[in-house]
Amino acid sequence: MAERVAVVMAAGKGTRMKSDLPKVLVPVVGRPMIHYVLDALTAAGVSRMVVVVGYRAELVRDELAGRAGVEFADQTEQLGTGHAVMMCREALVGHDGPVCVVAGDSPMMRADSLAALLDEFDRSTPACLLGTADKDDPTGLGRVVRDAAGNFAAIVEEKDASDEQRRITEVNLSCYVFNNRDLFFALDRLTTDNVQREYYITDCPAILLESGRSVQALKVLKPTEALSINTMEELAIVEQAMRGKAG
Repeated sequence: MAERVAVVMAAGKGTRMKSDLPKVLVPVVGRPMIHYVLDALTAAGVSRMVVVVGYRAELVRDELAGRAGVEFADQTEQLGTGHAVMMCREALVGHDGPVCVVAGDSPMMRADSLAALLDEFDRSTPACLLGTADKDDPTGLGRVVRDAAGNFAAIVEEKDASDEQRRITEVNLSCYVFNNRDLFFALDRLTTDNVQREYYITDCPAILLESGRSVQALKVLKPTEALSINTMEELAIVEQAMRGKAG
């Protein structure tokens, strides 16, 4: 089995968290939230974790200095999620196998979900495998559109979705496994042709699909894994959920 590698996006500020810390270092139930993500990846069999740092990078480096398997890539400009993964090119050169791409601000990520995603990737060897979830209230999340045969067709952001697409409850949670070579094929073709003028990792599955490569979506994540943290209100919701899980 090929070595399992992950890219963890951890470069952002905690602007809406009313904190001067990098967002991934904001404590959740007493621990910086990125530790929960790294714990889940490690338990899922990931041996190398490339953490993309940016805002106050030295604090993240110091916090994670004692963790096995962690290395760093610098994103000095915040040009989007796709750009963050581009910064890992040097770290990933020569890797032949899966790259799991996750956000460092998703402390509800579960090891069993990641392991199921990685196991399916090993079994079916697509160019990209998305981890998706069914959410009763999918408001604000990108919908996963499938064709008549049930195969992955597209990710459609809510603002771009038709009324019919907005009724879809299967959502993209920004949790992907790519074949490394296919990942960089897609990254090299990303553009900033969008309102934010940024490179988005969410565009990579469509690029791969259009090139004739296999892109699959596996509904293996739990709805709670959609709980990323951008605001103090979301932090309170996640802490309540985590305390409930612990209980």
